[in-house]
Amino acid sequence: VQLQASGGGLVQAGDSLRLSCAASGRAFSNNGMGWFRLAPGKEREFVAAISWNGDTAGYADSMRGRFTISRDNAKQTVYLRMNSLKPEDTAVYFCAAARGSSWSRLDQSYNYWGRGTQVTVSS
Repeated sequence: VQLQASGGGLVQAGDSLRLSCAASGRAFSNNGMGWFRLAPGKEREFVAAISWNGDTAGYADSMRGRFTISRDNAKQTVYLRMNSLKPEDTAVYFCAAARGSSWSRLDQSYNYWGRGTQVTVSS
């Protein structure tokens, strides 16, 4: 079972990125999916999450309005569109699959974690 995040990079403040998280080894079509991030010197932080069918989603307050999570179950892929990036968005971004079908902001709700992708935003 593998969740592979990709799409990170070095961008300037105000730029956009789209992260992808591809699942392999098993299907996560019935699971909620989430994005978290880890910045140097900080604890892991919830970013966004989406229910199994994409009907509902949740965002951390600082990302709401700038980030959009979506999923394509046929491709077993979850996306995170990040607009108006700020230097404080610099972090390693991880995707995770939840135990249940709904979305959650709690990392204990997730039992599969992927390798992260680095996002660096310069000022």
